[in-house]
Amino acid sequence: MATIYISIGSNIKPLHYIDLALQDLQRTFGAVRSSRYYESQAVGFAGENFINLVSAAHTDLPVADVVKVLHHIEDQHGRDRRGPKFSSRTIDLDLLLYDDLVFQQAGIDIPRHEILTNAFVLCPLAELNPTGIHPQNGKPFAQLWQEFDQDSQPLWPIKVEA
Repeated sequence: MATIYISIGSNIKPLHYIDLALQDLQRTFGAVRSSRYYESQAVGFAGENFINLVSAAHTDLPVADVVKVLHHIEDQHGRDRRGPKFSSRTIDLDLLLYDDLVFQQAGIDIPRHEILTNAFVLCPLAELNPTGIHPQNGKPFAQLWQEFDQDSQPLWPIKVEA
């Protein structure tokens, strides 16, 4: 069974859509572990702040099927893919890691490059899996977060009532 890590984000009714997505992930994959929730400014466009987290689960599905499941969940919750890449969204689910697999096929890149470029991905991933190793550069996620220019992309944890 593979361990997968999924980046989750929203800036349209974010707590509502993140909660729905987490319920769907649990129905599909069973137990899901998650980082804290983080708030950050929109990246690449002017818009409402985003709420992001990273979740981990286990699956027997192949990579392409996991991505299909994530797209289906996004579609169920009103994700509009017609706009520009950097835009507001109800829910964004990205497969970051699939065990230690390095995979590039049909527009799917694992590990996802945003791990190394976006604080809102790397910080919660490092929190959830600090000793995990990036499959391409061999560094632990906690070390990658320590080396990241954290002032360039501020984010802050938020308290979410259970």
